[in-house]
Amino acid sequence: MAAAVAMAPGALGTLQAGRARLVAVCSARLGPGLRLPGSLAGRQVGPAIWAQGWAPAARGPAPKRGYSSEVKTEDELRVRHLEEENRGIVVLGIDRAYGKNSLSKNLIKMLSKAVDALKSDKKVRTVIIRSEVPGIFCAGADLKERAKMSSSEVGPFVSKIRAVINDIANLPVPTIAAIDGLALGGGLELALACDIRVAASSAKMGLVETKLAIIPGGGGTQRLPRAIGMSLAKELIFSARVLDGQEAKAVGLISHVLEQNQEGDAAYRKALDLAREFLPQGPVAMRVAKLAINQGMEVDLVTGLAIEEACYAQIIPTKDRLEGLLAFKEKRPPRYKGE
Repeated sequence: MAAAVAMAPGALGTLQAGRARLVAVCSARLGPGLRLPGSLAGRQVGPAIWAQGWAPAARGPAPKRGYSSEVKTEDELRVRHLEEENRGIVVLGIDRAYGKNSLSKNLIKMLSKAVDALKSDKKVRTVIIRSEVPGIFCAGADLKERAKMSSSEVGPFVSKIRAVINDIANLPVPTIAAIDGLALGGGLELALACDIRVAASSAKMGLVETKLAIIPGGGGTQRLPRAIGMSLAKELIFSARVLDGQEAKAVGLISHVLEQNQEGDAAYRKALDLAREFLPQGPVAMRVAKLAINQGMEVDLVTGLAIEEACYAQIIPTKDRLEGLLAFKEKRPPRYKGE
């Protein structure tokens, strides 16, 4: 007992040091020249990310996955900047029909390039990720391509997939995954990186990697428990279970479930409706709200409230805030400029 007591101060110091490092990491995104209030104050932080220019169906056999990439790779990802009343919405459409939208080297390269461009584009207000292929969102890894890799190549490639998915998660604007079909393995991990997920009732979703004697490598072991809870996430990963849209909604994996339409794009249409709801809001406020929520969910409540306070402080001097007050006073729609 005495030994345990003697060790306690050191253990407490280790925990406190770890918490301090976590606060520093979180606060590094809160804004230029900002100091966290109260006991969290200390280090001055650098420029912030926000300031950068943005009834269950009967279960059948698990769908098969893994497809070849031996066809031309042009236009596997279509990037569309919508216009007119949808201006500010960007749609990333995966169009790899011959590979059932599986994540090949080329597709990952194209996703990486597209996401890099979106990071600093201040005109972007919401990003929708969808499939251009009926009945498929993303079937996961291109297993035939993966089978040709040496053991030394697999790890770095999976790391690249993880990095691209992380970049999508860290986009400063709202992101929506429109799941109108199969989303397995890396396909579901791609959707989990988005802020909001909507799906057709006929869609199939699951992290099925354990069937192949591997584990989810694109963030699934971390994001699925955060989305639906640890115990249920373990159950789904251990069993490699595939859920339909209704089941996914019941466990909280998706926000909205819709009956599929004749065109096969019910989830995309719902995603577009949601994106239109976001468009009238203040652009800077949207970015800072996302930052506050994302960072706050990774820390304790006291630290999270300090992050919220710091984020709110970034909004006070903006022109958009003053425009919002003026528009309210003059009883007219606000004209936000993202400043």
